[in-house]
Amino acid sequence: MDIRVEIIREPSEELVDAFRRLLPRLSTTARPLDRAAVDRLVGCDANTVLVARADGAITGTLTLVLLPLPSGLRGRVEDVVVDDTARGQGIAGLLIVQGPLSLARRSGARTVDLTSRPDRAAANRLYERLGFQARESTVHRYTVD
Repeated sequence: MDIRVEIIREPSEELVDAFRRLLPRLSTTARPLDRAAVDRLVGCDANTVLVARADGAITGTLTLVLLPLPSGLRGRVEDVVVDDTARGQGIAGLLIVQGPLSLARRSGARTVDLTSRPDRAAANRLYERLGFQARESTVHRYTVD
């Protein structure tokens, strides 16, 4: 299987369709993305949207957010998702290593963070194998209505 990781520079209907297919695997509460939402996502200067293609088809995606903060440039990986039919083939690891870790290093970021629910045992093992270290932290969330 030929797997390639690429940065999305222009939104497309193919990407909209991929998010429609992949996003429900990530979140049961996320609203489907329309073309305008994908345009905003890709067009945001802080975001780098990456996809993995297996034999030409988009099978995974993630977003790297680079944040210039007073403590230095920080990276954050968000919304890592791989199609169920492509799991176990190294796509998520390839996406992370060739995507945000490489880009953050070249950009001069001090750290790259990601969060993952404890019940996602396989994903958490992958992140640890890639060199991420679990941190003691409390995440606080405020839901904006």
